[in-house]
Amino acid sequence: MRYITDRKRAVGKGAAGSGTGHHWYMQVSAAGLAFIVPTFIYIFGKALGSDYATVLETFSHPIPAIVTGLMIIFGLHHFNRGFETLMQDYARGHTLKISIILMTVFTYGLMATGLFSLAKLAL
Repeated sequence: MRYITDRKRAVGKGAAGSGTGHHWYMQVSAAGLAFIVPTFIYIFGKALGSDYATVLETFSHPIPAIVTGLMIIFGLHHFNRGFETLMQDYARGHTLKISIILMTVFTYGLMATGLFSLAKLAL
């Protein structure tokens, strides 16, 4: 005899069992990016079109370097999770698995490249 109903067992879980956590992660990261992106655009806009010495001087300060690092990490991770949701909605089978793996490898490669470039500029 079951003491818990089917509805109670299903509350808080999506089809994969982690839909609520994914939704909240996307909401919180979007709220954080709402503050990080304008700050990053301002910093990057000031450095855009400048000579190498000016760019090096801008990103050698801790605040622009930290904001840029946060933008790289959280922006690309948010993008990757959004792409994963998109593919789960529109693809099935091997296409789904392969596309998620390729996009994850691509976004982590972009993160590594961006953070390496930022470290070369900031240090």
